[in-house]
Amino acid sequence: MIKLVLKLAVAALIANAVWHVGTAYLSFYRFKDAVYETAQFGADKGDSQLQSRVLELAGEYDVPLTADGFTIAHRDNHTLIDGSYIRPVDLLPGYTYPWPFEWHTDAFTIPGAGPR
Repeated sequence: MIKLVLKLAVAALIANAVWHVGTAYLSFYRFKDAVYETAQFGADKGDSQLQSRVLELAGEYDVPLTADGFTIAHRDNHTLIDGSYIRPVDLLPGYTYPWPFEWHTDAFTIPGAGPR
């Protein structure tokens, strides 16, 4: 009986960790896709407008990002947005791990194009 309780406790701890890590990655991928879309359709926007939009998206997707956590660059018809942040993830009750996330966005842009 004790063996079963221990197995269930370990399974619960693993499920808890998977849930928290999965939630962090889900937010990351949604945020990354939104940043790509912003870069893709932001050819007519200035860097300050793009920066504001990326920070707004970070707030929407619960991403702990600051203005100095990413860079915006333009090369030919490409908008490049690179960044990183560290998100605390609760792996075990009482143990939080600082999980690093990085992204690179290289979006082909056409001035005047936008979502329809």
